[in-house]
Amino acid sequence: MTNQIVPDFIQVPASALSLSCRKPVYGVGINDAGHTPLVRTAEGKRYKCPYYVTWAGMLKRCYSPRYQERYPTYAGCSVAPEWHSFMTFRAWMAAQDWSGKALDKDVLVPGNKSYSPDTCAFIDQATNKLLTDSKAARGACPLGVSVKGGRYRASCKVNGSGVYLGVYDTPELAHAAYRACKSRVVWEAANLQTDPRVKAALLRYSAGLAGGVTSSAA
Repeated sequence: MTNQIVPDFIQVPASALSLSCRKPVYGVGINDAGHTPLVRTAEGKRYKCPYYVTWAGMLKRCYSPRYQERYPTYAGCSVAPEWHSFMTFRAWMAAQDWSGKALDKDVLVPGNKSYSPDTCAFIDQATNKLLTDSKAARGACPLGVSVKGGRYRASCKVNGSGVYLGVYDTPELAHAAYRACKSRVVWEAANLQTDPRVKAALLRYSAGLAGGVTSSAA
């Protein structure tokens, strides 16, 4: 889930009654904040605290059986014990460039199943889409390749739009054209990042595409 950009907000203190009624969030999370999950702006508008929404969403993905029934790719995922504490997670998130971005556990460590300070980063939607492998949609062809008239058509998305890369005699040649283009796209995205860890991860991925090595991300 992408974080909503909320103006400077005022924390709403929690009452003694609400504090005493708190239960573990998704069985493991400890809401140890002195305020409610709601915040308000100086104009009086109310929002859910973006830190709490991100924290609770992370726990839901890892510890809600109902959620995992809908999204089985999260089966086996977990949250590091220190992030069971909301305030510990909040302090980490407050130090990140998070506004308008989503918490991601895969960009730094492809295939990672654990949410932790060492494995997570915030990335924008466009970057997230660069790393999505559309296996279900592409059928038997390699990424970026489709069959046309008995030959193999290569294409790659650039800035959200499909770019035609030519028609080739073999799927391997078409896929190589796709990889070369995707490598350039990822390299350009890497150099727009504000988190040096995300930049380094994307540069590694770009180099892997150019050199013929892929990770589980695509």
